Amino acid sequence: MSVQLGIPQPRDSAGTGLPPGPAARPADAPAGLADRYGRRATDMRLSLTDKCNLRCTYCMPAEGLEWLAKQAVMSAEEIVRIVRIGVDRLGVRELRLTGGEPLVRHDLVEIITALRSNHPDLPISMTTNGVGLAKKAAALKAAGLTRINVSLDSLHEETFTKLTRRPFLDQVLAGVDAAWAAGLGPVKLNAVLMRGINDAESPSLLAWALDRGYELRFIEQMPLDADHGWTRRNMITAAEIRSLLSVDYVLSPDPRARDGAPAERFEVRRRAGGSVEAQGPVLGTVGIIASVTEPFCSDCRRTRITAEGKIMSCLFSREEYDLLGLLREGASDDALAERWQDAMWVKPKAHGMDHVGLDAPDFVQPDRSMSAIGG
Repeated sequence: MSVQLGIPQPRDSAGTGLPPGPAARPADAPAGLADRYGRRATDMRLSLTDKCNLRCTYCMPAEGLEWLAKQAVMSAEEIVRIVRIGVDRLGVRELRLTGGEPLVRHDLVEIITALRSNHPDLPISMTTNGVGLAKKAAALKAAGLTRINVSLDSLHEETFTKLTRRPFLDQVLAGVDAAWAAGLGPVKLNAVLMRGINDAESPSLLAWALDRGYELRFIEQMPLDADHGWTRRNMITAAEIRSLLSVDYVLSPDPRARDGAPAERFEVRRRAGGSVEAQGPVLGTVGIIASVTEPFCSDCRRTRITAEGKIMSCLFSREEYDLLGLLREGASDDALAERWQDAMWVKPKAHGMDHVGLDAPDFVQPDRSMSAIGG
């Protein structure tokens, strides 16, 4: 498939009966993807598909979800145009391709090639479950992908299968190694700990990652599962994760600035003789993403586009705004940029609300699961 660059600009969309958008920003609003709380989105998360070949318990029901129709999902040309507007007009400075599982798109390499052609210096990363990555890692690197994040919750086949409902651990491990060999580094691994299932494995998972030079990040389970079975009580908290790791390691705050990153990073040293002091050289780093118990919403810099071209200003938003419908009705780049800015202006303060707290009585879990949003 050939992706056309430099697509002719369509007419403006005024008066065409387009899908409704958010209220307009005030005339004196800051440029770019700014919101009412002084934040500006520069990190774009774009979902290529809602489909996935795993059925992770913290994301999907065992039977899967009803997938979007093919025509409802953004085409390669539409993705290229939306990214161009974000980068050239709205101040996007890094792009993460997500899913679902992006590797299931047959035109993934062509999309990345087109994005790289348009934006030679843009960091382009991808989050994947790693199934099938071994066959595509070299091609993805050649197309212009900068680096990769791979979800890996366990190194034990039985536990992996229990969590993902698929026996694909060997494929995932082969994919991680292939990404490293292809130069898609730093290779980052994302692990969600589930109480009584894989939480005790956290120190050995970190040891495995450190030995290979991978960057492991533990993520608090968020209320974004399709079954709506999440409870605060069952979640492994960031404090518990630090405690689990401290049996074997001493964690020290990473001196590098967090700079809006979702993960709080720690330098890792081996614990020796039960000492609570740092021992020996730094073995690497570990990150903890504590979206629930230690939220970082005040410095959030992310804007999200779902696979069907909806703008989500917050991972927990219950309001979405249609960008793709506007595009397909013939809107100009100016009109698309304005819709995007208006949607980000009304971004909630935190967790889909105008106050912080997943424990708040007015918190309502979004209808979409993580796979349908795009992380």
